[in-house]
Amino acid sequence: MINKDFFLALEDLEREKGIKKEDFISWLETGLVSAYKKNFGTGKAVTVKLMPDKHTIKVYAYKTVVADVDVIPGDDTIIGLSEAKANFKKTAHVGDILKEEITPKEFGRIAAGTAKQIITQKLRESERSQVSQEMNEKLDQITTGLVRRIENDTVYLELTGSMVEGVLMPNDQIPGEKYALNDRVKVYMKRIKDTEKGSQAIVSRSAPNFVKKLFELEVPEIANGVVEIKSIVREAGYRTKIAVHSIDPNLDPLGACVGNKGMRVNNIVNELNGEKIDIIIWSEDPFEFIARALSPAKVLTVEVNDETKSSRAIVPDDKLSLAIGKSGQNVRLAARLTGWKIDVKSVSQSVQAEDNADNIVNDDELNNLDGMFESVNLDALKFDEE
Repeated sequence: MINKDFFLALEDLEREKGIKKEDFISWLETGLVSAYKKNFGTGKAVTVKLMPDKHTIKVYAYKTVVADVDVIPGDDTIIGLSEAKANFKKTAHVGDILKEEITPKEFGRIAAGTAKQIITQKLRESERSQVSQEMNEKLDQITTGLVRRIENDTVYLELTGSMVEGVLMPNDQIPGEKYALNDRVKVYMKRIKDTEKGSQAIVSRSAPNFVKKLFELEVPEIANGVVEIKSIVREAGYRTKIAVHSIDPNLDPLGACVGNKGMRVNNIVNELNGEKIDIIIWSEDPFEFIARALSPAKVLTVEVNDETKSSRAIVPDDKLSLAIGKSGQNVRLAARLTGWKIDVKSVSQSVQAEDNADNIVNDDELNNLDGMFESVNLDALKFDEE
């Protein structure tokens, strides 16, 4: 039944859930109109009024006064002028709207059940709205979570200050990391997934943006926009390459990211359990950018073909394996970082290739072949070595 306790409960919900009692009453009044029509017929124009001050509920029917000749039998929304004057209001006129209370005796029971359904629905909608708002603020950011359970290598987290569960799936974990119950873990908020049991936050430690956000947290110059992260690529657990640029010509972006005695970058490396990080100064000049992207290897010469967006990098013989990296990882990441295809050759391989070309083509043909690539000797370039 709708009674004093019911209205007190609405006040409790207002305090606990932040939803105004007036909003609940408005939703209930709308829902109870449907409940009345479902149980007592749909022909009447009705409204339901909850009265908190009287702890009661009333149902009213409304009829529009029409001329007697315009009365339509069976239409409960209108009333003839003669009947209106006789039964409702002696001074009634055509066009007046008359109100009559028609609250059924058993309506309190129906109202109580309907109210429970409506309140439950609105609380769920409110929770989803709060989650959505919370996630809009936290998406693409780093947060912290406590490991609450591990199932089939998927880690479930209680996210700090959040109403949703964090899910760290195997492909979002750093290879080789192990997790235990109650471990405190930093994660990157990727997206929200709706399930039958509610919303879940899909989080990651393997995403390149996880490292990007770590730099934003660790390096004030990145957080305030003086140093920009132009590009970042990563093979989680092994190596990250990040290209940075300073909008202030007097600020060294590399030094800002490394920090005093390497403290800033070391903090990030520790969070990533020793993952290698190559910080590269971004350049709009492809020769410089490609050479730097192959760090830690020293590059002697870079040749580029703008039409095919491809390049050749010549390195000392003893730096070839370093430039290519284990299983091609270094050159692969450099290509992704710069957006250029990169073919790495040692000096000996380059000379051998030229000798072979001499045996195959004449001088004019060789000149045409060399003309496909624009070449720059990097010893003549003025830029910092990483």
